[in-house]
Amino acid sequence: MSKPDAALVRAARGERPAPTPVWFMRQAGRSLPEYRAAREGVAMLDACRRPELVADITLQPVRRHGVDAAVLFSDIVVPLAAVGIDVDIVPGVGPVVGTPVRDATAVAAIRRLDDGDVAPITEAVRLCVGELGATPLVGFAGAPFTLASYLVEGGPSRDHARTKALMHGEPELWARLVDRLADIALTFLRAQVAAGASVVQLFDSWAGALSAVDYRRHVLPASRRIFDGLADTSVPRIHFGVGTGELLSALAAAGPDVLGVDWRVPLAAAAERVPGMALQGNLDPAILLAPWPVIEAEASRVLADGRSAPGHIFNLGHGVLPATDPGVLTRLVEFVHEATSG
Repeated sequence: MSKPDAALVRAARGERPAPTPVWFMRQAGRSLPEYRAAREGVAMLDACRRPELVADITLQPVRRHGVDAAVLFSDIVVPLAAVGIDVDIVPGVGPVVGTPVRDATAVAAIRRLDDGDVAPITEAVRLCVGELGATPLVGFAGAPFTLASYLVEGGPSRDHARTKALMHGEPELWARLVDRLADIALTFLRAQVAAGASVVQLFDSWAGALSAVDYRRHVLPASRRIFDGLADTSVPRIHFGVGTGELLSALAAAGPDVLGVDWRVPLAAAAERVPGMALQGNLDPAILLAPWPVIEAEASRVLADGRSAPGHIFNLGHGVLPATDPGVLTRLVEFVHEATSG
């Protein structure tokens, strides 16, 4: 259910709740001993299909850290697997596609996502919302470019060469691919919202590999379709990509309510590039491995920079690193709340 009075939702709307809301990407993950225990012997995609396990893992950081939002335990390739694509998440590697998608026949074979395909995920969302009370749940999906990169490359890539070659060499085929992936992501997000997610985030993890010109020409239209397709839900929409400092205005043009910023760009600079937009971020995840005085100083800087935007959601500039001490995350949440309590 929508929770319009939650601090996270208000900040996403450009308000200034006190204290500043805080959550962390990958907060439900390998930094937590209870997560490692829950996942023992269970493959990632299998875990994502078990509603009770998903709910337990999703709530772990809320119980431990007191964060202002839960983020659904899932993965961006879950809807790809749900439409029958041969994808697995290999430990230490990431998503690996058994048969890469590189021609018209393969693109045409990607079917639409139906609500029934993600019934375990929507059941997990309902379980989470039932336990969270006033705390909002963040749902998410992968953006078309990032999903396309995994499909075309067959797995993680440093240069995304095959993806760019398809994008430039066969632009019409590329457009069909990202349009179908936009449909899948939109259906996945709408299903999460219908089940009770109060906020959604679109992850374009690899968009930073693109120039601003290429992003606007070959990626922006598909991503914009997703945000436009969520407009009637009235839930705040967050857009985030890594290494996208030069793409911030293009990411904003896709139509989100909030722009997630990685650690490379100060929030004050981001606010100048996308004036009037609420921002999320952007402490360097590696800083959490440093002594506490360093963490406190950097967090204070992020909070100060965040005042340049109409609304600010405190987060990291990317996901929590597995080596992060859970106690540090709890202390950081307490610090942010105390420093911004008004």
